[in-house]
Amino acid sequence: MSNASTRSNEFIYGIWPVIEALRAGTEIEKLLLQSGVRSPQLSEIMGLAKRLSVPFQWVPPEKLNRITRKNHQGVIAFMASVEYQKIEHLLPLLFEAGIDPFLLLLDKITDVRNIGAIARTAEAAGVHALLIPARGSALIGADAVKASAGALTRINICREDNLKDTIGLLKESGVKVVAISEKTDRLIWQSDLKGPIALLLGSEDQGVSPAYLELADEKLSIPMLGEIRSLNVSVAAGIACYEVVRNRMYLPSVE
Repeated sequence: MSNASTRSNEFIYGIWPVIEALRAGTEIEKLLLQSGVRSPQLSEIMGLAKRLSVPFQWVPPEKLNRITRKNHQGVIAFMASVEYQKIEHLLPLLFEAGIDPFLLLLDKITDVRNIGAIARTAEAAGVHALLIPARGSALIGADAVKASAGALTRINICREDNLKDTIGLLKESGVKVVAISEKTDRLIWQSDLKGPIALLLGSEDQGVSPAYLELADEKLSIPMLGEIRSLNVSVAAGIACYEVVRNRMYLPSVE
């Protein structure tokens, strides 16, 4: 069997090179597998991907062929541009150091420019980690890193299999989860944003998922005084992040 492989910019292709990369623990952003193809090697790839929380997707051969015309053998792996962390490992380190965690939960934000802009602001505001879902989020590739002005390489990124479980873990750990949403009359400056906190932001078209809104400890909105009723999510993230900074640096507790 051919060892068709090579790393071309941000992806590798070929069954054995991908298996070897997964076995070695190489950071992989996403796998594309050719629909209708089954083999023991593909089963191993899926098993390794599940164990390592690497998302994979079945796609028609035409999609793979558009990415590379070389012998991909039905498998393409996009390489991650960042090293992912585990939130369950990061939280204890912050608490043990006497640091109140400041986190961002990003729900299905698919535009790499928004991810990059959020990361740039988050790094400047002292956010300790971005938490993104393993599926339904923009790829953290070179374009996102460029849009972030390199901030994505300077901030912890945690890729989570299930944001619902992650929210539960944060709450159990004493982190207050605050959803930034237009579906509330409580304004962002009407809450105490000191202490361990995770800001939850959703996509521009759908906002924060209803299931996650229900789990949030608080829902806060940014006032909209004009006719446009929503903000770009990266702008909303910037306003919310610096409201946390303002709370932590200057304000007494809100009663």
